[in-house]
Amino acid sequence: MQIRHYDPMVSFSDALSASDFEYLRQQKYSLIVNNRPDTESDALLSNQEERELAAQYGIEYIYLPFTFESLTWEDVYAFHYVLRQNKKTLAHCRSGSRSSSLFLLYELHTGAMDEATFRKQCARFSADADKALEWFNKIESKSSVPEVHTFYEPVSGSLQYVIADPLAKRCAIIDPVLDFDRKSGSVSYHQALKIISLIEQNNWKVSWVLDTHPHADHFSAAGWLAQKTGAITGIGEKISEVQTLWKNLYHLPDLPSADSIWDVLFREGDIFYVGNIRGEVILSPGHTLASVTYHIGNCAFIHDTFFMPDSGTARADFPGGSAEALWNSLQRILSLPDDTRLFTGHDYRPEGREVRCESSVWEQRHMNPWVAGVDKAAFVTRRTERDATLPLPDLMLMALQINIRGGYLPDPELDGERYLKIPLNRFTEQD
Repeated sequence: MQIRHYDPMVSFSDALSASDFEYLRQQKYSLIVNNRPDTESDALLSNQEERELAAQYGIEYIYLPFTFESLTWEDVYAFHYVLRQNKKTLAHCRSGSRSSSLFLLYELHTGAMDEATFRKQCARFSADADKALEWFNKIESKSSVPEVHTFYEPVSGSLQYVIADPLAKRCAIIDPVLDFDRKSGSVSYHQALKIISLIEQNNWKVSWVLDTHPHADHFSAAGWLAQKTGAITGIGEKISEVQTLWKNLYHLPDLPSADSIWDVLFREGDIFYVGNIRGEVILSPGHTLASVTYHIGNCAFIHDTFFMPDSGTARADFPGGSAEALWNSLQRILSLPDDTRLFTGHDYRPEGREVRCESSVWEQRHMNPWVAGVDKAAFVTRRTERDATLPLPDLMLMALQINIRGGYLPDPELDGERYLKIPLNRFTEQD
């Protein structure tokens, strides 16, 4: 292993051997990113072997493999967000060249360095600047139209999505549901397996599993799907504030920190990619502190902000919610182009109509009675009055303790079983 240091927090190296992990632990590395596909050599450690060794030595591990034939902007930007977590990180491939190229391509694409500086930095890390620039110039000419698939979960009225770049054969899963039977206390994966089936049929790679916020009416399958697919998980960075609020309500002093659960904590305005389709993160608080919208290509996944125009908007009375903040988030969504496809997070099928999931900015602006011809003061008054009549979601107190852990179930107790906690006398029907 030959380590090349970019700065005190980021280093690159060639392929690892089993004996290298003890050294990395001693040097206080907390994250290993493997950029080498397993198919390159049978003689080197496999992804699974590296993952197991990293766990043995208490080091986090992410598998982000690529070659310049398979590389997309998604890889470049995902790598950036993984490194942004301020963990001492070693990224490696077979020689170290591609790992350093991946880092430097982000700097080049965002304008942080010009081509001359890029070449100098590539030389510093023994990376192939010509090969990286050839990819850079070729990929800029590629474009694709996003493909969206919808999955409806009828118990909670939840809508789950897969958005794909069909040319790059990459996709993201948004707001997946983990099935939970309240009567028996059992979890199952019927919804998640339907999503996996679609992805396998299309031979797509799952690159992201994203939640728009910690849900109050269903369990998230994000953690389970990430483990099954090797995808990177993401959520808005304000999840840390939601964790602080709810860990006190549940008395969970040992709740893991957000940056140890999710791979990426998005900030307002962050740019990311699904394949080569550009996405942007829009902070959308109001329903929760941590709510975000994912604006990907001509699509925006808005979850609990707008529902379909005949169903109004989400409520804003949960802990950390705000009708004023929700109004501002709705206006931000309405500032997107009129033909932006808006995908909501729930449909409660008023009067028993068929399930609907998609509207447009134009439709919401002109046809949703909660915003059409309405000012902020009137919206806040109406929203507040309406929310005061609504009962708490049936699963809220069960779901949130799972969802502030990214969908991961509570750790087993001494008997090997997992348990939910329900805070007593903290809420009333009027809350």
